[in-house]
Amino acid sequence: MALNNDLLRTFIVIAECGNLTQAASRLNRTQSAVSVQLRKLEEALRVTLFERGARGMRLSPAGEQLLPAARRTLVEFERTARLFETPLSGRLRIGIPDDYDDTVFEVALADFSNRNPGVEIVVESGCTSAFAVAVEGGRLDVAICSAPESVPGEPLLSEPTVWVAGDRMVLSQSEDVPIALLDRGCPWCRLPTEALKRAGRGWRVAYTSQSFSSLRSAIRAGLAVGVLPLRCVEPGMRILSSAEGFPELPASNRAILVGGAARSDLAGAMAEAIRRAVRGRS
Repeated sequence: MALNNDLLRTFIVIAECGNLTQAASRLNRTQSAVSVQLRKLEEALRVTLFERGARGMRLSPAGEQLLPAARRTLVEFERTARLFETPLSGRLRIGIPDDYDDTVFEVALADFSNRNPGVEIVVESGCTSAFAVAVEGGRLDVAICSAPESVPGEPLLSEPTVWVAGDRMVLSQSEDVPIALLDRGCPWCRLPTEALKRAGRGWRVAYTSQSFSSLRSAIRAGLAVGVLPLRCVEPGMRILSSAEGFPELPASNRAILVGGAARSDLAGAMAEAIRRAVRGRS
């Protein structure tokens, strides 16, 4: 059986999700259909591409070898296909969180604009707590939702949430923890104090801000301790451990949410640009 881009795309998505159910959701197919595609590819190559375990699927040595080649092949195929396709045009409204690695979305927006110069992009950046309502109401076409809990939409990334302080900050377990808090009514605002309260550790509010960037600056300067998604930890910060008296935190999750009235071609192209940017930072 000959290889084709559909089989390679299915393999890549499974590798990125590490889970057939999530891969099927992203590909808009049934789990059984995705399993068939994977089996066809493994039979064509005469190798096993994944090792299955309690925590999902991980690449086998053969899968590790195939993944970069499959990505290069798919990029070349898509580049060739775009030579003869009708350029996209129109207007796309997107919501982007301010609690994420800025470079990921900078790359995503630049990638989308370079591929689709005829599309007007309108970006809203900030707290994502209102994005789901904005998408449902038609004010946004696509949004990246982010929270230290479950979020609506297609799963994009899940990573640890960590306690962080300035790398020169000295903390005493006998004193109340000086906390930096967001002041905008989202789950990130409540997370630090609720976690410390459950752990029985005292705290005091040392810094508040409505800006995630400003919050990171206060942490980096050593004014207070805060919680951040792992990818938001910057030079000048250190991660605090349970041995220092800081309790475990829920994972930080991100998802892509697309509005029912959004144009599927524009929204799909933007969602794929975001996935490419995230893959590039993995």
